[in-house]
Order: sequence, then C-alpha cells, then structure tokens
Amino acid sequence: MTETNQTPQHSLVLVKPDGYRRGLTGEVLRRIEAKGYRLVALSIVEATQEQLAAHYAEHEGKPFYQPLVDFMSSGPLAAVIIEGDACIPAFRSLAGATDPTAAAPGTIRGDLGRDWGLKVQQNIVHGSDSPESAAREISIWFPEHAE
Repeated sequence: MTETNQTPQHSLVLVKPDGYRRGLTGEVLRRIEAKGYRLVALSIVEATQEQLAAHYAEHEGKPFYQPLVDFMSSGPLAAVIIEGDACIPAFRSLAGATDPTAAAPGTIRGDLGRDWGLKVQQNIVHGSDSPESAAREISIWFPEHAE
C-alpha cells in the first residue's frame, strides 16, 4: 500500500457459502492481498438469522429475500474486513458482475463462478457498495470493529 494522507477505506467482504464450500476462500483472499489490500479481520461463521435480516434489510419483502437468506444460512462463510485506499470500488471491480455468466474473465466471479440454475445467484462473494454500507455491514459481522 502506498503512503497517502487520507484515512484508508474499509470494506466488508463475504466469501459466501458456495465459495466456502468449494474451497475458494484462500483464492479470494490471495486476490485481495495480491491487489495490495490488508486483511483487518477474518472470521469463519455460520450466519445467524439476525445477522442476515440486518444485512439484507433493504430486500425484505422482495421475492428473492427468503431464498437469499436460506442460501446465506446454508453453511459456513468467511467474513473479512479489508483495508486500503479505494478498497470498496476496487474489490467490487475485482469481484466482477453479479451474474457470473456476464462477469469478465480475470474477476473472481468470471473465473470461479457460474450460473447453477437456482432461485438465487450463488456468486461466491459479497463486497460493500459504499462507505456507508461498509460501516453498517462491518457493525453486523464484526461489532468489535464498528466505527
């Protein structure tokens, strides 16, 4: 990481149950570190209904909400806080398009994901989409790191 005068950004990254189940956590973390970002916290967890309800609160009531919660609670996942200048947009670029079929080669989803024909897109990773989302999501998954 280069020296700057600005405070480094933080983002939440989740290696979703499909990525964890397939043994891709190490590859996702390798790509994050190879990009020059620092891992601040890492935890392997089974998501609780409370965590998922808080994380996906804006989607409650939508048709995909319950299948999404069911998928995210289907097994362990890796929750990670990453740090570095502009790490939020950089990780989202590294992750690739939400639909793995449309994700560019070289991205996590483009290289490692595929459409399994299920109700919910199982696309390996989640990354915060803004500093506000990152702060909210970090407080859900890592309350001890809440700002």
